[in-house]
Amino acid sequence: MNGMIALAVAYLAGSIPAAYIAGRALKGIDLRTVGSGNLGATNVYRVLGAKVAAVVFAVDMLKGALPAALLPAVVLPPEQLGTDTAAWWALAFGVAAIVGHAKPIFLLWKGGGKGVATAAGIFAALAPLPLLIALALFVVVLWRTGYVSAASLVAATALPLLLGGFVGVSSPLTIVAVLIAAFVFWSHRTNIRRLRDGTEHRFGRKSSGEGA
Repeated sequence: MNGMIALAVAYLAGSIPAAYIAGRALKGIDLRTVGSGNLGATNVYRVLGAKVAAVVFAVDMLKGALPAALLPAVVLPPEQLGTDTAAWWALAFGVAAIVGHAKPIFLLWKGGGKGVATAAGIFAALAPLPLLIALALFVVVLWRTGYVSAASLVAATALPLLLGGFVGVSSPLTIVAVLIAAFVFWSHRTNIRRLRDGTEHRFGRKSSGEGA
């Protein structure tokens, strides 16, 4: 398969709006107009409940994991699999899925999610142990503070540091993890402002502004 076509496939996979579909299918609502207005698992939890949020989170992870894991094999010859070239391609497919999640073509590029779960899916496929440690930190921060946004920011910061220790600071995985962390901070800029001002809402409480 041509690399550009494969990137388009990854973008289309990322564009599947699981949260939007869940809202429409289960309650006939557009989650972009309810709660935080974000098409992420946190808003799904707040509006539709924990079970639906877990399914949406899993789908959003798969949107990053499957392109990163599968598409390099359809673009590259077998002898290049397992090389840095393959890693760069895998990461490119994952990033394309994040772009699709944030700007989904199926919703006319409006109202996507913040990309945390989709980014986690990429590294679940490519670097599962560092990702598991970062997720453990996410759980600890969420448990101690109640803030999904703070937990997301801590995990996004920790992941490239962990990857630097596991695979080296010059690895494609580490470099892209730094870029994704920057994107996560940018997509959470309003949450950061609310955390600073003490107005961010805690996980599990109805609100109009938290989200991942």
